Amino acid sequence: MRALVILLFTLGAATPARAAEAAPVRRLALLVGVNDGGPERVRLRYAETDAKAFSTVLSELGGVLPQDRVLLTDVDRAGVLAGFDRVRRLAEGVRTAGARRVEVLLYYSGHSDDEGLLLKGQRLDYGELRRSLEGLPADVRIAVLDSCASGAFARKKGGVSRPAFLVDSAIQVKGHAILTSSSADEASQESDRLGGSFFTHHLLSGLRGAADVTHDGRVTLTEAYQFAFHETLSRTERTQGGAQHPNYDIELAGTGDLVMTDLRATTAGLVLTEPLEGRLYVRDAVGTLVVEVQKQSGRATELGLAPGAYRARREWDGGVSEAAFTLKEGMLTPLAPGDFLGVGHEATVMRGGGGGMSLSPQGRVQLPVNLSLVPSMSTNTLRAGRAPVENRFALGIVNGGAALGGGLALGLAGNVYDAEVAGLALALGFNTSGGDVDGGQLSLVTNVAGGAVRGAQASLGLNVANGDVDGIGQWALGANVARGALGGVQAALGANVTTADATGVQLSLGVNHANGTLKGVQFTLGANSVATAARGIQGAVLLNRAPSLTGMQLGLINVGGDVSGMQLGLINVADTVHGMQLGLVNVSDEVSGVPVGLVSYEKKGQLHLELFGSDVQLTNLALKFGGRHFYTTLLAGIGPDDRFQRFSLGLGLGGHIPLGSRFWVDVDVAASQVLSTRDPFSSASNTLLSQARAMLGFQVMPRLAVFAGPTYNVAFTWGTPEFAKLTTLPVRSHTLGTDTRMQRWPGFQVGVRL
Repeated sequence: MRALVILLFTLGAATPARAAEAAPVRRLALLVGVNDGGPERVRLRYAETDAKAFSTVLSELGGVLPQDRVLLTDVDRAGVLAGFDRVRRLAEGVRTAGARRVEVLLYYSGHSDDEGLLLKGQRLDYGELRRSLEGLPADVRIAVLDSCASGAFARKKGGVSRPAFLVDSAIQVKGHAILTSSSADEASQESDRLGGSFFTHHLLSGLRGAADVTHDGRVTLTEAYQFAFHETLSRTERTQGGAQHPNYDIELAGTGDLVMTDLRATTAGLVLTEPLEGRLYVRDAVGTLVVEVQKQSGRATELGLAPGAYRARREWDGGVSEAAFTLKEGMLTPLAPGDFLGVGHEATVMRGGGGGMSLSPQGRVQLPVNLSLVPSMSTNTLRAGRAPVENRFALGIVNGGAALGGGLALGLAGNVYDAEVAGLALALGFNTSGGDVDGGQLSLVTNVAGGAVRGAQASLGLNVANGDVDGIGQWALGANVARGALGGVQAALGANVTTADATGVQLSLGVNHANGTLKGVQFTLGANSVATAARGIQGAVLLNRAPSLTGMQLGLINVGGDVSGMQLGLINVADTVHGMQLGLVNVSDEVSGVPVGLVSYEKKGQLHLELFGSDVQLTNLALKFGGRHFYTTLLAGIGPDDRFQRFSLGLGLGGHIPLGSRFWVDVDVAASQVLSTRDPFSSASNTLLSQARAMLGFQVMPRLAVFAGPTYNVAFTWGTPEFAKLTTLPVRSHTLGTDTRMQRWPGFQVGVRL
């Protein structure tokens, strides 16, 4: 799961940089980007990139001087706290230098949950984070959280969200504002297409001018937040993670507008002219997406960008076009509809013709049919040369092309496509797609999808999807691999692997692994493994493993972290159990429920040594261990009253009932084998003693208690017993066979517990 926490703490009454002389303001920034949340978290790709991009915007448009920025990447908990110390010393220094106002901005990008930030396997909880922020000597604080369950940070503060914040702040403002990228129970998401998180990307686009609805050359916190909110919600509604709802918690007072960035601070700029409309993607010279904006016609929009070469991509009216331009020092560069060239038109001219050929919205030459021996010897090559081609039907030994658009590809050896497959690719050998698969890939050997699969992959060998898998899923006799989230079925005789969340079913004879959260079912004869959490059922003959479980584990060996539900197996191991452990051996740190097993051990439960005497044997030793209310006891006894000629070994299960602070009652059943010390393996001296026991105890001090109570005993003796009677008390005897006798009687026991 992605956890990006952006905390912008006090970006106060931001007057333009040019007004600094009238109102001396120093802005300080701590920017942290950490991709590594720990061994049980999927490593993020863009947390560090987001932190660096935010730093760039603050430098170009936010009035933060280089010496006032602290940028940290790949740090742990101690590194973040050290960063706070550096910023605190900076703030104290600028106050000493006579600054009228100090504004502190903290940005964090990385993993988090509803309790705190997750840094390389370490946790910085929200309480400590808030204390560190409040300890910075600043006039105003703003926190923006872009992370999984980030809304929990704002909620824990206890503040009240007041819309007045968005218009009631300025040079006199004091207090704080916390903005979050998602609510307390939502995941925040990052995107390969954007090269960063959704919320941070749209927030930065807004700060560069896309959010300037008043067209005054300044972006206020109102404008930036509302722009990021609507764009994030709109762009995540169709993602695997689902809609993401930014949130906020405000405690600010003042008058005026809180300005985040001043577009006039840059020495160059881009002006989207009035007639221009559509969704625009602006990338710099190295291909990094710096601004995304939905431009409406009728009014110009100014974007603050650094001087350099750029390329803009425009999606409008079902078509795609591009424009290249250079921003120069001290100039505003206009961008108009006439500056854009259709991608399809440009590709046709560059590749030497194709007159009369229709083009897809992606600029591919559309040829309905392709016949081929191999991709370089096909009708696609004869008609379109090297231009990207989209087919609806392909037939050959090896079919190739850019894309299969809603049709069918039949290849004897294989099908190779550079872009998406929308339809069905059927081959005896292999299928490969460089993009998404909307339909199916069927082969005897291998299917590979370069992007997401929304349909089915079926083979006797291997299925690989380099994106999400939705729909019918992946079916193979060998292995299935989804390098994204699973929203369907993976079925294999060998192994199923998904590198993100799995929502659906994984079925195999070998191994199932979800490197994220499981919301569904895993069944295998081998092992099931989940890297983050399981919400459903894990069923394996051998092993089930989940760091967090809500549901059931069913297998010979079950290993869980926090378990809410049930573990059923021979050996059950967990950290915290809210439910039941049912097995021969149960091991846990803490149980709030019922551990039922031959041997149950709870680290935070009970572990006692008891020394007691009874009517059966004068000297007995017992070891009790288990949970707070259920325990296992191991028994051993020897009788000096019969000249040490017999001893007993036994096992019991029982329950512990507290009666106030000092008194308690233990009730259990136990079975012991009574043997002769002279010949313990003689069949003539085998006696099985079954007991039902009740013990009333009094806790004298923390490690010492006394107890006493009644017992009811039933003894079965086989052969010709050497000891016809086990107790000095009256008994009732019953002959059950020629060599079997039963004795029963009420008894007692008295002892001490350590």
